[in-house]
This record gives sequence, C-alpha cells and structure tokens, in this order.
Amino acid sequence: MKVTKSVFSSKYSPCLFNEGDLVAENIPGVCATPDTETKKYVFNHTMLRVKDPKASLDFYTRVLGMKLVRKLDFAEWKFSLFFLAYVPEGTNIPTENEANAKYTFGREAVLELTHNWGTETQEAMPYHNGNTDPRGFGHICVTVPDIKAACERFETLGVNFQKRLGEGGMKNIAFIKDPDNYWVEIVQAGLL
Repeated sequence: MKVTKSVFSSKYSPCLFNEGDLVAENIPGVCATPDTETKKYVFNHTMLRVKDPKASLDFYTRVLGMKLVRKLDFAEWKFSLFFLAYVPEGTNIPTENEANAKYTFGREAVLELTHNWGTETQEAMPYHNGNTDPRGFGHICVTVPDIKAACERFETLGVNFQKRLGEGGMKNIAFIKDPDNYWVEIVQAGLL
C-alpha cells in the first residue's frame, strides 16, 4: 500500500495532507490554525463496552501495562466505569475524589471501559467490535518501544492476534484482540 503525502501552503498555513479524493482546500479546518478557544482542549478518552470487567481489566493492566486511575459505580443504572491510562513510574494517583477527577479528566489518552452489570453472565457476546459488517469502530492503538519483543511477549501470554507482525500488506504493525475481541493495533514509532 503506497501512501503519498504532500506538503503545500494554503491560504491558512503549511499543511501535511494525504493526497486523494479529499483535498485540503475543500476542507477549510484541516490546515487552519485552530481557534484560540480550543487551545486547552484535550482528547481525554475513548470508551469500550466490556462484557466481563475482570477479564478486561486483567488484559489492559497485566498484558498492556496500563493502570486503573478511576472507577465509578452507578448502582441506580447498574453500570460501572473503569478508567485506565499509562502512568509514569513513581506517579501518585490522587485518591481524593475531586483531585482524582481532575487527574483523570485533565489528562490525555485514557481508556474508559464501561460494564453494564449482568453482561458477564450472558452466553452471547452483547457487543459488536466494529470490524464485522456493518463496520464502524475499528481499533485503539498502543505504541511500544520494540514491536518484535512486544509481540513475542504477547505470544507468551497467550494473547489472540488478529494480525501478526510481518503478515499482510503492512508488515511493521500487529493487531491483538482484547477479551471482547476489540482490536488493539501495536506500532513502533518510526516504523510506519
């Protein structure tokens, strides 16, 4: 698969944009300087619904190395939220509710797992991972320092692969699957 990139100057600013049917001049915001009102916006989290929180928490903490930074239970509506993130070693995660809320919702790259109580005992998978028809959501992505070593570790841990390193057209990436069959892309910076 060949990806062509072009850098050009628009009336807004220099811009890196993939060539193809979408042309930056036809999408004014692509190369525009963001509104000043958005300068402190942060992409905080994405959410996945999970069937069994024990299995999912084990996968995202033990297999992928994330930390649980916040948990919220909503007994009235019978669901729980688990917020996970990569936390630098030695970081103290605040335990007081308000400080923890600021810590969790003021940072980047958080994964929210939503568990609707009772799904863990259902035989059938109650959720669609987005990668079968009708397609929608595709995957999340984790960058690792050494993709070969990471994939060997995943093999040792018995992780299910959707695509192994070296397979398919894009040889330098892998896809593993979490307990709900959501895909997790594994990349190494500089190899794509």
